[in-house]
Amino acid sequence: MQRKQLWALAFAGAMVATSAFAQAPEVTLTRLACGDGTNDQRRFSDSYAYHNEKMPFTFSCYVVKHGSDVMVWDTGYAPGSTPNANNKPITDLLSQINVKPDQVKYVGISHFHADHTGQLAPFTNATLLIGKGDWDGANANPPMGGANVAGLKPFMGGERKVEALSGDKDVFGDGSVVILRTPGHTPGHQSLLVRLKEKGPVVLVGDAVHFHENYASDGVPGFNYDRAQTVASIERIKQIEKNLKATVVIQHDPRDIGKLAAFPAATK
Repeated sequence: MQRKQLWALAFAGAMVATSAFAQAPEVTLTRLACGDGTNDQRRFSDSYAYHNEKMPFTFSCYVVKHGSDVMVWDTGYAPGSTPNANNKPITDLLSQINVKPDQVKYVGISHFHADHTGQLAPFTNATLLIGKGDWDGANANPPMGGANVAGLKPFMGGERKVEALSGDKDVFGDGSVVILRTPGHTPGHQSLLVRLKEKGPVVLVGDAVHFHENYASDGVPGFNYDRAQTVASIERIKQIEKNLKATVVIQHDPRDIGKLAAFPAATK
């Protein structure tokens, strides 16, 4: 009798787990082209490791759909603000995948630089998810060098929702989308882990690294906020890649664009 009860309990537990999995919201990831250009790779090593004066450089934004909830990750330059900002407005790109700005629940940014925060204004209903070090730096008097105060201004008046994160954040509470604390490039720099059913885990690195070469050799740009934190964050990403068998996407390196489905398709 006891054995039958144990089997019954085990079967019931398996059914509950199967039901929960079946009901889990679908998670998808879509890359938006938010600009292209070239950059002097020599700037991206404080130990003179690189010698390429012109390397292709891309500006990537992303949309995460979690069931009916939508999150935008990084927003690129404001169109027309620099020669590299050759993209359509992010709102135009979103319309092609049937997303309206007021549907966006969260806007997560890797850090406060202009090429990641240039198009925050349209997301009037979203909560901004920003690293606390970057939020404090942007609100300092005077603001920290490099902080795109103009881009962040719509969220700085207190009328929109802001979460200044001092650690990791499980965005939807089920482990499928996690903001990772990866400081170094800036004091509050963040990366994003997205667990996809078919593709598996994907890590969007922000500017923790800029090129494959930085990632392979722990290369640190001289303009980073903190060298030791940068190296520690790169090593953290490498351990996550190893332990989760994750796909690491270097957002600025065009060699990584093909790791995800081509727009407007989503990676699942």
